[in-house]
Amino acid sequence: MPNPAFDLTGKVALVTGGNGGIGLGMAEGLAAAGADLVIWGSNPAKLAAAEATLAAHGRRVLAQRCDVADEAAVEAAVATALEAMGRIDACFANAGITQPAARFHELSTADWRRVLSVNLDGAFFTLRAASRHMVGRAEAGDPGGRLVTVSSTAAVHGAARHQAYAASKGALLAMTRALAVELARHGITANAILPGWIATDMTAARVGDPKFEGAVLPRIPLRRWGTGDDFAGIAAYLASDASRYHTGDAFVIDGAYTIF
Repeated sequence: MPNPAFDLTGKVALVTGGNGGIGLGMAEGLAAAGADLVIWGSNPAKLAAAEATLAAHGRRVLAQRCDVADEAAVEAAVATALEAMGRIDACFANAGITQPAARFHELSTADWRRVLSVNLDGAFFTLRAASRHMVGRAEAGDPGGRLVTVSSTAAVHGAARHQAYAASKGALLAMTRALAVELARHGITANAILPGWIATDMTAARVGDPKFEGAVLPRIPLRRWGTGDDFAGIAAYLASDASRYHTGDAFVIDGAYTIF
């Protein structure tokens, strides 16, 4: 018999960047466990395709175009999601971008600010809006909620020529830990996921590149790229009651690359 603690029936999860890659993999795991979904993205075609994929699980799905770097857009999207779905039980701040590879002393201010505006400000805007709803619900007698940030192993490695990206992902770890401490009194947990080398649109130029794969894949003990599907289980766990006492943690999903 399935463990009822992992059953997400009746729960609603918001996944930013949920229309592809890691985000869609997490959303599929959540849907398979019974959750209804709100997914955000900026590409209409990808949003429509993801919506159809998730709806096939028999769940309610709301697909919204939203630029997470736009504070007003985030506030409006969360308000619309709450009106349509009634509640948000879990929020996965997954949307992110990388930076053009550049030597640090040549990195432009525009590129620096663009990366932080999406990866850090976007997560802040999203989690602030979601936590406002969760805290309000807790104060009304319905405690609980799950906040999850998608950081990166770049936060703990020396990511040469990607300092803006690494800085944004490192900041997410610090913010997540602070949220875990502050919001615990409301029954809200906060955890981070650190993906390693995952085959997504962001890494598409490197997948199949003999030179890159020859250098990197031998350093991954599982000897393969990760996929979005590899994040389905951790998403379902973190959104479920099975993780109700697990907070302030950082889950490294990288095929053992970091420890090898």
